[in-house]
Amino acid sequence: MTPAARLAAAIDVLADIEARRRPAPDALKDWGLGHHFAGSGDRAAIAGLVYDALRRRASAAWVMDAATPRAILLGMLRIERRLDTAAIARLADGGRYSPAPLSAAEYAALTSRSLDDAPAHVAGDFPEWLDLPLARVFGDDRVAEGAALAHRAPLDLRVNPLKADRDKVLDELAHHASKPTPWSPLGLRITVAADAKSPPIHAEPAYLKGHIEVQDEGSQLAALLSGAKPGEQVIDLCAGAGGKTLALAAMMDNHGQVFASDLDLRRLAPIHARLQRAGVRNVQVRTPRREEDVLADLAGRADLVLIDAPCTGTGSWRRNPDAKWRVRPGALAARVKEQAELLDRAVMLLKPSGRIAYVTCSVLAEENGDQVQAFLARQPEFCVASGNEIVAPLGESAAAFSHAALTSPEGVLMTPRRTGTDGFFVSLLRRR
Repeated sequence: MTPAARLAAAIDVLADIEARRRPAPDALKDWGLGHHFAGSGDRAAIAGLVYDALRRRASAAWVMDAATPRAILLGMLRIERRLDTAAIARLADGGRYSPAPLSAAEYAALTSRSLDDAPAHVAGDFPEWLDLPLARVFGDDRVAEGAALAHRAPLDLRVNPLKADRDKVLDELAHHASKPTPWSPLGLRITVAADAKSPPIHAEPAYLKGHIEVQDEGSQLAALLSGAKPGEQVIDLCAGAGGKTLALAAMMDNHGQVFASDLDLRRLAPIHARLQRAGVRNVQVRTPRREEDVLADLAGRADLVLIDAPCTGTGSWRRNPDAKWRVRPGALAARVKEQAELLDRAVMLLKPSGRIAYVTCSVLAEENGDQVQAFLARQPEFCVASGNEIVAPLGESAAAFSHAALTSPEGVLMTPRRTGTDGFFVSLLRRR
């Protein structure tokens, strides 16, 4: 397919997403099934265009003064891909399989309009109702923070120290131009071009042998900052597919015990194969059962409870751009309620000297600092570890990381703009 044909296909896919209000992966899959002539490179390039358009939907529509799928794709090429008007006109030239030629209004908009006078939620590409919540956290920097959340994320990997070291894996993945991540001592980063497909990491010998896992550096750091130690009894209360469970087991060098559970049985399903591949031996998976508390026998036994809490996912907008525009105030309220229940449940599982690592992939105060303050009001015997205590596991990088991240009395917040990671909040809660 030509670049122009890929652009036309992306316009069709975005129109399908908006008309049927469906997730982007579903629309892209259906398009691929209906267009067998498109190769993997074509499908990856079309997906890249669609996801970039979703990331920059508000600013692209502002520049074009229109919110149609075509306008959003054209505006994205100007705002995100940095193409000039002549380059965009060459893609939209009206040729066979190409979008229709630029109208006079489109040409003028691409040439003359900018984001200089755009409202904050437009320039930052986030839903308007989140302007005040984001202003609470970032103030005038919310536009820059939102824009950083609107760029494609790199592909991050975590080296599994139970089986390999980072230098060895760097050699194994040299053909992908992988580099060490700036903060995580186990992280590797592969930068993927805007129109390129992600490398087939799951087919790499290093992956098949359990030397690496796909995990954003922010998620790696969230596990590391929990401070899990060899020999401890640790409960991963919201284990999901097991990314942080694997990281905890490696931190503990397979000594002690990690109990992994999740209320959603489907999310927990992949964890078993991942544990086996990684060579993890100190994890018990507690599969949820209807009307039965599978962690009841662990009450009062845990040194550490990790809560990777369900949240709005505002910190992961780079990877889930269509979810950004679907999040609603009602969803935020529901997540806040769930988070409070999980925190109170964790208290019952702790030893008298135990601690809670509370983690979200959100940048909203309602799910982060406010949630911690509400917990302290309900559980006055607890206190929050200082920012310096939280980042201490980073060793020599701790001071620089603390300066880069946004530190508050309630915890530490990472963002793409500040730390180059997904948005993650980490708080450590201890009994006084």
